[in-house]
Amino acid sequence: MRVVLAEDLYLLREGLKQLLTAHGFDIVAAVDNGPDLLRALLDERPDVAVVDVRLPPTQTDEGLQAALAARRQVPGLPVLVLSQHVERLYARELLADGTGGVGYLLKDRVFNAEQFVDAVRRVAAGGTAMDPDVIAKLFASSDPTVGRLTPREREVLELMAEGRSNAAIGQRLFLSESAVGKHTASIFGKLGLAVSDDDNRRVLAVLAFLDARTG
Repeated sequence: MRVVLAEDLYLLREGLKQLLTAHGFDIVAAVDNGPDLLRALLDERPDVAVVDVRLPPTQTDEGLQAALAARRQVPGLPVLVLSQHVERLYARELLADGTGGVGYLLKDRVFNAEQFVDAVRRVAAGGTAMDPDVIAKLFASSDPTVGRLTPREREVLELMAEGRSNAAIGQRLFLSESAVGKHTASIFGKLGLAVSDDDNRRVLAVLAFLDARTG
């Protein structure tokens, strides 16, 4: 699996390279600034990009903006964003087109190697990997539609947004897979979203819906 990595801190960049390489990923480019990231994404067309939000030259959202610019030219390009903080605006921009794999993790998740590698693989496969704190921010909306979800449905939706399958959600919440399926159907009914067999697309649709409501 081919990866473009963008991180301006040398030690963290090298650490991520070693971690991903040890798990079978091919790092085709590792850059430390926004312009080089955009070039690498367009030249290499990787299976997934792992991108720090803040990169030189602006040290604001240069990494995110380079990734978004690449996605406009390569629709569906999978992008996993790393950030020090939860920024709802960044989540909204990342989810705006509703296509391709997307992820948003806080950097402290990187220190859990298996969880991080699983997130990279999930995003590369077209799924989602949203940090629980990011999801909590999205759920902070006062939108009445989201408010109609029961506490259990919110738990199910949060785990769906993290990229969990129905079976994995059932294990986490001590529910049968059929019970999770019923909660899922109810969630989509309340959110006005058509039920689909494509879990990744359903999760993207839910996240896009929540994001639109939290803008």
